[in-house]
Amino acid sequence: MRQGLSITLAIAVLATAGRVIVPVAVQQTIDRGLNAPDGPDLTYVRWMCLLAAFGILITVGAAYFMNYRIFRASESGLATLRTKGFRHVHDLSVLTQNTERRGALVARVTTDVDTISQFVQFGGVFLLVSIGQLIIATVIMAIYSWQLTLLVWICFLPFFIALRWFQRMLSAAFMLVRERVGIMLGAISESVVGAQAVRAYSIEARTQQRIDHAVEQHRTAAVKAQRLAAFTFSTGETVAGIANAAVIVAGVYLGIAGNITLGQLLAFIFLVTLFVAPVQVGTEVLSEAQNAIAGWRRVIEVLDTPADVADPGAAGTVLPHGPIDLRFESVSYAYPDGPVVLEDVDVDIPPRTRVAVVGETGSGKTTFAKLLTRLMDPMSGRVLIDGVDLREVQFDSLRSRVIMVPQEGFLFDDTLAANLRFGRPEATDDDLWLALTELGLADWAEALPYGLESPVGQRGESLSAGERQLVALARAYLTDPDLLVLDEATSAVDPSTEVRLARALEGISRGRTSVTIAHRLSTAEAADEVLVFDDGRLVERGPHAKLVGGGGVYSKLHEAWITQSR
Repeated sequence: MRQGLSITLAIAVLATAGRVIVPVAVQQTIDRGLNAPDGPDLTYVRWMCLLAAFGILITVGAAYFMNYRIFRASESGLATLRTKGFRHVHDLSVLTQNTERRGALVARVTTDVDTISQFVQFGGVFLLVSIGQLIIATVIMAIYSWQLTLLVWICFLPFFIALRWFQRMLSAAFMLVRERVGIMLGAISESVVGAQAVRAYSIEARTQQRIDHAVEQHRTAAVKAQRLAAFTFSTGETVAGIANAAVIVAGVYLGIAGNITLGQLLAFIFLVTLFVAPVQVGTEVLSEAQNAIAGWRRVIEVLDTPADVADPGAAGTVLPHGPIDLRFESVSYAYPDGPVVLEDVDVDIPPRTRVAVVGETGSGKTTFAKLLTRLMDPMSGRVLIDGVDLREVQFDSLRSRVIMVPQEGFLFDDTLAANLRFGRPEATDDDLWLALTELGLADWAEALPYGLESPVGQRGESLSAGERQLVALARAYLTDPDLLVLDEATSAVDPSTEVRLARALEGISRGRTSVTIAHRLSTAEAADEVLVFDDGRLVERGPHAKLVGGGGVYSKLHEAWITQSR
């Protein structure tokens, strides 16, 4: 890495040094060629022209290789940054992810990194060359005339001092721009994903107003930042004009006094152009730099966010496949700045037990399931699987043994076969058909236009809600987990499909531990044991037949279910 950087810097020095060949060749051509003591020396002039042409070729070639090396190195580094940022987002708990809009999180690992890429590949190249160009131009100018060199620096010194103030202002302005980009992308992505709900509730106008507001906020922030950048650039242009004018006037007086030759003055003017060009364009690069710094800070904010559900990696425990038992030891959980939603839960779930978790909305059922699958970690206490704390189990091992099927199965924009294989990539078509057949879903899959190769669309929108749930269940079954956690996975299907899935789920849960967040009476009745939650506490547990006549919370829930089903 260091050797590669040294080579790139050496090429940059060569590209920069080549730029001063033309001014030196001009000075030599005039003073020693055209104004030679014995008359014009055309041979010398030709050699100077060839030298200038050679210098230009060297400069162009060196600049090409420098740009190529910087581009290749920056893209490699930024690709690593994107991958690391994306991976870290997945290491964050569901709660942490929910504190920021999905579109804003996507922006942090895409557009924010792009701003860094643009600066490194273009602004970074320019800064690398410009610093060397300023130093070399100053040295050569001082050789020709220290007086004019001092004059140029006197003109630019106040501007260089003011750049510190410009930098602070631009930094704040472009940080606001990056924040507005995240908000805008979040608003747009939500409206696209929720297009069906927008149309269903006829809120197109309000949705458009919300997007327009986000777009307008971004436009206002961007215009303000660019206005400040334009002011910085125009200030640099003004200083450059003053410096050029001052050099020409002072140079003429020095020439009349015999302190500088015509060739040296013309070469000096060329060198001033080399000096001024980086300063003029540098103001634009300063804007890009602040935009990149703002993007960098936002990416670093993600990477610095503690991965509160981190993979222990190679140091973690690998659990063998087989019957699984679970235990909650004094587990409590509270959302940040919120009340306790699960308090002091102690429960054992023996292997091969089918458990239904019931309770009113907000009772803690979903939190219980998320802790069980380690989508979140408890605030206090431990969740044990086969006697091992979940926090000590390698993610690969945990995810291969524990599968959660949410209430709404998420499908990727691919074929039915590809979605079924997400949990088991090596599965053949025969394996897929066998799983579908065992679940009683083969006839449904055969009825699709292209069978297993039928595209499901974005988020599975080419299928109905019930069909998406069929795929989610088949995908879980194909993975063959030891613990199956279901968030009432049959709630989105029609009655006839529910009957078929009920039989299939009987086969899925046989021989393995299953935990179902139950919203239906039939689910609780079929379970070996029912866990009843109320206000964040586990208040009752036991089989359906025992709890239904106990007069407690479960009896009231059961009575409400019976009333609703009539």
